[in-house]
Amino acid sequence: MSDVKEFRLAGTALPKDPIGMLDEICEHFVEHAEVRRTGNLALLKSKAGDASIQVEGSRLLIELNCPTPQMLQMSRTMLAEHLFYFAGEDPFELSWAEQLSLASLPNIHEAVVVSTEEVTPHMRRVKFACADVTPFIGGDMHVRLLVPPKGREPVWPGVRQDGRVAWPEGEDELLVRVYTIRFVDVDKGELWVDFLQHPAAGIKTPGADFAMDAQPGDRVALVGPGGGSLPNAKDMLFIGDESALPAIARIVAEMPVGATMQAIIEVLDAGEEQLLPSAGNLSVRWLHRKDYPEGAKNVLADEATKAIMALDKGSFVWAACEKDDIRTIRALLKSRGHDRKNMYVAWYWERDAS
Repeated sequence: MSDVKEFRLAGTALPKDPIGMLDEICEHFVEHAEVRRTGNLALLKSKAGDASIQVEGSRLLIELNCPTPQMLQMSRTMLAEHLFYFAGEDPFELSWAEQLSLASLPNIHEAVVVSTEEVTPHMRRVKFACADVTPFIGGDMHVRLLVPPKGREPVWPGVRQDGRVAWPEGEDELLVRVYTIRFVDVDKGELWVDFLQHPAAGIKTPGADFAMDAQPGDRVALVGPGGGSLPNAKDMLFIGDESALPAIARIVAEMPVGATMQAIIEVLDAGEEQLLPSAGNLSVRWLHRKDYPEGAKNVLADEATKAIMALDKGSFVWAACEKDDIRTIRALLKSRGHDRKNMYVAWYWERDAS
């Protein structure tokens, strides 16, 4: 990102607990940006732009500074969504110097289903055609998938004056889920998304159901990409389960010659293993839950701990799995003084959560 940024936007937030919200901001965004905290001032730096957030009395003063108008609007929406989420049920107000509502999101891409295929018994791939796949090449890998109701003309979201997404409601309500772009086929103008099929009694799986029922010609939209960027590293340790397998496979496939990688990946059984082609040197250890002793717990976290303890501190650690396992991994890395620039540690799901 260039140091020259020409597009700025100021905002003011009125949370119940300004200091507490600033704490939340710093804790969350440390996995997505360079965060510098000095007292009541937080500076967030990313390739999309910079954000300055400062506590002044009962207010949070916000200044966004981005290289393009599109990135400015995307940053405003992303921050607004998070601030309202952090506020929860507490009273919260957010206003911006520029009161602008947009008819559509600046980073929304319409797409259509081309085909589906079974990668493994519990992983299904959907291929989408998109008019412009350029934004999905390199960089961030995650997108919000928007699926309209069957039989209805899609109504896509816009942007409210407070910066949040204006989601369609009622009969036009969309299914919204976050996924990883598994592969970008530039020649065909296609994007691949792998959907984990994880049936469980009493738990709804609308994203997996969409992938199972998807037919050529079905219309969707993709918002992004954002988050989960490709690491700039040549010595990496991957830790993950099925939920992280599409991202691990994408990163491994884009690693250069000379890269050295090891991976510990937990799946149900041998049938869920995937080939992970790469120009780099990759060794993979698969953990099969079906082979665990009865009552075994935290197997992935325990194996990750052993691998991290034997790792050079300059290596990049990429970990994504269940929330409690991630807490264990993050605490270990912190205790060892592992450089935050050399890690991506994020929970993708929560055990026993419906």
